[in-house]
Amino acid sequence: MSNGDMDNIKGKGKEGLGKVTGDKETEREGQMDQAKGKAKNAVEGAKDNLSQAAGKASDAADRK
Repeated sequence: MSNGDMDNIKGKGKEGLGKVTGDKETEREGQMDQAKGKAKNAVEGAKDNLSQAAGKASDAADRK
């Protein structure tokens, strides 16, 4: 499980707690944690895609 997934889970819990208790600040913090988690996952996905593309380019260059 990635750091982004952990932030997302933590955020959902905080948001839910905020809704149940009527604490708007906790609810907003939860939403922000979820957004941070999604951003981290997007960055990790982009890194993985770039790494794969670089590997393919390197392999193609080696074959020539």
